[in-house]
Amino acid sequence: MLLIGIISQAQNTEQLKNLLKLERRAAQKRIDFKRNPNTTNYDIKYHRLEWTVDPGSSPAAISGAVTTFWEAAETMNTITFDLADNLNVIQVVQRGSSLAYTHTGNEVVITLPSSQNTGVSDSLTITYNGNPTSGGFGIYEQSTHDGIPNLWTLSEPYGAMEWWPCKQDLIDKIDSIDVYVTHPLFFNGTHEYKTASNGLLKSEIITGSNKTTHWKHRYPIPAYLIAIAVTNYTVYDDWAYEGTGDEFPITNYVYPENLSAVQASTPVTVDLIEIFGNLFEMYPFSDEKYGHAQCGLGGGMEHTTMTFMGSFGRDLIAHELAHQWFGNKITCASWEDIWLNEGFATYLTGLSKEHLDGETSFKEWRESKVDHITTSNAGSVFCSDTTNFWRIFDQRLSYNKGAMVLHMLRYKLGDTDFYQSIQNYLDDPTLAYGYAKTIDLQNHFEVQSGLDLNEFFSDWFMGEGYPSYQIQWNQDADNLYIKVDQTQSHSSVPYFEMPISLRVIGDAGDDEWIILNNTHNGQLFTKPINLDAVQVLFDPDFHIISKDNHVVYNSGLSINNQLIEGITPITNPVKDYLTIKITDAVLLISTRIYNSLGQKIFEQNNSQSTLDISTLPSGVIILHIATDKGFFYQKLIKE
Repeated sequence: MLLIGIISQAQNTEQLKNLLKLERRAAQKRIDFKRNPNTTNYDIKYHRLEWTVDPGSSPAAISGAVTTFWEAAETMNTITFDLADNLNVIQVVQRGSSLAYTHTGNEVVITLPSSQNTGVSDSLTITYNGNPTSGGFGIYEQSTHDGIPNLWTLSEPYGAMEWWPCKQDLIDKIDSIDVYVTHPLFFNGTHEYKTASNGLLKSEIITGSNKTTHWKHRYPIPAYLIAIAVTNYTVYDDWAYEGTGDEFPITNYVYPENLSAVQASTPVTVDLIEIFGNLFEMYPFSDEKYGHAQCGLGGGMEHTTMTFMGSFGRDLIAHELAHQWFGNKITCASWEDIWLNEGFATYLTGLSKEHLDGETSFKEWRESKVDHITTSNAGSVFCSDTTNFWRIFDQRLSYNKGAMVLHMLRYKLGDTDFYQSIQNYLDDPTLAYGYAKTIDLQNHFEVQSGLDLNEFFSDWFMGEGYPSYQIQWNQDADNLYIKVDQTQSHSSVPYFEMPISLRVIGDAGDDEWIILNNTHNGQLFTKPINLDAVQVLFDPDFHIISKDNHVVYNSGLSINNQLIEGITPITNPVKDYLTIKITDAVLLISTRIYNSLGQKIFEQNNSQSTLDISTLPSGVIILHIATDKGFFYQKLIKE
């Protein structure tokens, strides 16, 4: 969902305040929602959703009949649905017989006529009516455009139960739905109403002064992605993959007064569908449609196959389209993992700039994300408070930091493994058209790349804050010497391990790029260089989340730089045992040894000064000694 995040920071100050006030009122009831444990005993197979609405009614009202087919997941005597108490259940019917029920505490508990065994299927229909919650961005919203009433819904994260009886969780997708919306045919006798919803339009049937529209959707869908919008829409199609065997419509429901402007904006959707299709996989609902329905949102909402749009800027189109893969085909299995929806959709907005505008635009996009992420010293991509609407949809963390974590994985793994990992994730039969947790994505990155990414996800997904780097450098005739130190903005991360890039600029205006696998504080590197360096720039392309970085020239820096007194340098080469000569004034705390790739191959956390290194491979090693007076580093040759 993108509610306010797409509004530019230059224009959003007052608008943001107003939107937040409205949504806070509308969201108050859903903020405290938690998954109902009483709905876990069945698996929903199908909903027939029949609603009667009038966009011009006052107050907003709905009446409906929801028929549910389910399969028992355990032996059950009752079945429970989530439904707000302010709506009225009229009756519950099963095969012509009324069933007993209670409706309290925002749940409808229905007593079944007999015990239903595990694996047995059944169905029933709940008839209800009432005045749903309305205001702000939605749940069930009625407003006007150009003097014409319009109605639209938005249920993410906890709003579906505010307007229809459902199973509101992230564990059980509905296998398929049919949506029937009945409404007045006209407003004021001239403006014809049309309904937009999920799936394929099957029919529009006029009965007297009313119209009933039937939409059919045959993909698994969670309750929060089911939606309707009704007003006097003008409808037109763009076509993806036009002229090929893969073509499908992009159906746009727009306000008549905005038709020409919107028609000029939506064709880019065709390009974006093909870009995302080439990078990941074919649009996952191509045998139905993709579409846009204009409404009163401050941004957009990615209802499956039919995004609801408040405006039609390219970034918003890209973000909401991206959700059809990330959020709709594969949905986060908990709001703790909302970044699997929003981080991906935000990153694909960045990829749209890379592929449509070029690398400079993409770099500027990354810079803006890093600037926003680092406006606070704390904050994790992992959402620990799923009762807090504002934390779930925190633009800085769930959207922007999530997006940059994906980019850092791409930077760390390389394009081939990065994109193949995501293709494998989308194609995983245990996840496709279902739910995923972050560990599922991590597993695919690890299997494809062969890397252990526990440290990465611990630091950048679970951990809070960001690093600040202090880089020292020096050069002799053949080599550039570099020392990397790092401080962390938050104590939850002891060290952000990450490859870092340096651009080295020579006195003739030439340059070279250096990639360093930074794994620990005070790490020293020697890199051959073919220019006379005059300047070193840290991560100038903004591949890493960081802030307050400093690069300084240190004429005394070399790979054998002794940073403290009291330790005698060791004579090269070394063989089976290494003895550290240290004065009584210095306390030895730990000793580590790294290979030439920066990988730790030995660690000893005590004051013992003689090390058995007989099992270490021969070659260049870096000795790192921690003392109570500071650190000592030395490059050695192990025989």
